Order: sequence, then C-alpha cells, then structure tokens
Amino acid sequence: MWTVIKFDPKKLELMKGDIVNKLKGNTEYYIPKIQIQYYSKNKLISKQVNLLGDYMFCYNSSLSENNKINTIKFSRGLKYVLSGYSLLQKDIVKFIDLCKNYENKNGFVSLDFIKLIKNTKYQFISGPFANKIFEVINLQRNKIDILIGKFKTSLKRKDFLFRPI
Repeated sequence: MWTVIKFDPKKLELMKGDIVNKLKGNTEYYIPKIQIQYYSKNKLISKQVNLLGDYMFCYNSSLSENNKINTIKFSRGLKYVLSGYSLLQKDIVKFIDLCKNYENKNGFVSLDFIKLIKNTKYQFISGPFANKIFEVINLQRNKIDILIGKFKTSLKRKDFLFRPI
C-alpha cells in the first residue's frame, strides 16, 4: 500500500534505513524530480528539484495495517505521514503512473507534465524570466503566447519551466 510521507531532506537516507528496518518485505520509494536550468553569473547551472517539495511516496504491503504506520511514525528524518492514504490508493497510483509516463531517460519529469490553461497565471522557474509571473494568452502545440505585465511575447513551450500560482 502506498503512503505519502513528509521528510527532512537532510535526513532522507537515515529515514529510508529506519523504515526498511521497521517494515518487513520490499519497501519502494518514489520521489518525482524535475531538472531546472538557470543562468547565474553568465554560467548555466543545472539543479534537481523535487516536484512535491519534501513529500515522497513509500510503498510496502504491510502499510495496510495501522500498527505498522505507528511503528514508522518515529523514524529519524520523518516529519509525518499524511492521513487518509488508505482511501486514496487509486489516486496515488494514478499520479505516480502519470509522473512515470512523463519521465525522460534521465528519470526527470518532463515539462509536458504541466498542463497549461488559457487566462491562467504562472511563474517561471527557469530561464531569463525566472521568478516572473505571466499569463497565458494563447496555446499552440509547441508555442505559447504570454503576457508579462504589458509585454506580449511568444516562446517555445519546452524551453522554460514554470508552475501555476
């Protein structure tokens, strides 16, 4: 059964080891990641970012038992386990499959994962417009028309990474 865990990024490996020791059987972890590229001091920097921040998915067949959740709650590096995971198994599996379908050969979720909606505001995460807010005016297959303040421009969809706000 899949569960959603909030973890301390500095103690991730400690937490994984504790959970494996406390749970019997095969334990699987999934943390969807994206790769961000941006310029700093005229150098292109590539950075890995967790798509869900400090949340991850953990699978073990024994997690269906409530007492097993209580045993891992006090693992080092684990902040908490989201409740209600047993009712949302179909949605969790569907989201994990969606992320895995959009992964590239390096294991990063591609930019096509983010669905764009007209007249909605987004924020650039990478590129020369990093941290700027824009609104989508028009959508085409590989190109989007955007409005940044009063400035209207079009750009290739795959060149930049952005998130909804």
